[in-house]
Parts: sequence; C-alpha cells; structure tokens
Amino acid sequence: MPSVIAALLRHGDYHQLKDTPSAWQPFPLTEQGRQQARRSVTLLNGALQMFDWDLCPVIDSSNLLRGWQTAEVIREGFSDKTSSPLSIEGFDELAERSMGSAANLTRQTIESILQDDPRFEAPPADWKSNSHYQLPLQGAESLMQAGVRVARHLDHRLAELQQQVDTDTVKLFVGHGAAFRHAAHHLGILEFDQIAALSMYHCRPVFLERRYAGSWRHLTGEWKVRSRGEAFVD
Repeated sequence: MPSVIAALLRHGDYHQLKDTPSAWQPFPLTEQGRQQARRSVTLLNGALQMFDWDLCPVIDSSNLLRGWQTAEVIREGFSDKTSSPLSIEGFDELAERSMGSAANLTRQTIESILQDDPRFEAPPADWKSNSHYQLPLQGAESLMQAGVRVARHLDHRLAELQQQVDTDTVKLFVGHGAAFRHAAHHLGILEFDQIAALSMYHCRPVFLERRYAGSWRHLTGEWKVRSRGEAFVD
C-alpha cells in the first residue's frame, strides 16, 4: 500500500508586533521570511527525490497572510519541478491558537483587561505558553484546543488522500509552530513534555506519515530544540 505523508512547514519570518502574543496578526513575510520559503523548495524537492515520493498538487495553507505567502513562494518555486502546477487552498482550521477578542493586543494590555474585569481571575504567570490555559474571553481557545483542530484537519485530509493515490505521496501543510506541535501530540507523535521543549524552524519541513490503521509516525525532518530561556513566539 502506498504511504501518505504530511510535510508540516512553519511559515517564514514575518513582521510581528512586539510583545503581542496573538498569532492572528495579519502582517506579511519579511524578506528573510521569503528567503526561508525559497530555501524550503530545495529541502522539499531534495526529500522527494531521495525517497522517491510524489507531491500532492494541492498545498493546504493557513489563511493568515504569512502562511499564504509562504505557500505561494513554494508554489512558484515548484513551477518548473512538477508536471502539473501546484495550487493553494486556505483553511481557517490551520490557524494558530485564537486569542479571541484580545487578538493583536499586547501582553500587558491583555493582563490589564483581565485585572480590571471582576469576573476573571488573574492568569497564571506562564499563560502565554501554557498548553491548557484558555483566556476567559469570547472566541479564545487554548493551545491544546488549537492542536485538536489542526490534528483533525491533518488526519481528515490524509485519510482522503489515501483513497486517491497509488504511489507514496507527500502533501504540504503550511501553518504555525505551536499549533503543529500540539497537533503532533494529539496524533501520538510527541509526548506532552516535548511540546514545550521543541519548536519548529521557519520553513523547514517535518514529515509525518499516516498509516492505514489511522496511527501516525515521524519519518524525517528535525524539530527545533528550544534553548534555555528562549521566548515563546509561535
């Protein structure tokens, strides 16, 4: 039976607001981010050649601009490497964790809002990186909830692909580091303690295989090991 593989790519570097934890910022890639996306084409094509994998012609991308721009650079980069052109489909399901009504506010502003609202308790000191904490604000979700959302999308899309292909095939998913790591936990690939210990390099693919029984395994591609004291900026 042919293998189906998800290539997870964290978007490239982008124009991120300082000390603003919301990952729904609507800003574009920096030039460095575009360079990272261009380099990913070489990495991806090298893996396809090394393992004799075919490439699914549809890239699934987060609808946030930095995700779509990364996918577009990759699509353009493969224009002379595939027999048929790639296309991009955008999905809200691949977005990073939502801060709800606190989207794109600074950390200090969010903490002030919670302090001034008598209905809410003060958040834990690690609230930004705490996998289980959910801001008590409309539309907010925890990192674990975001991971469930992304994991369901990955599993559904690869289950579909398994019914369509007769060769080992890779499908590209462009999204966000924290959501991908939490999704990998829900798919049984990362232990819970590994979520915080690891990150993802910008535009460097991690390849995960979905087996026919529905289980997943890590094939190749490096997670980034966080250094001590490294800020949580996913």
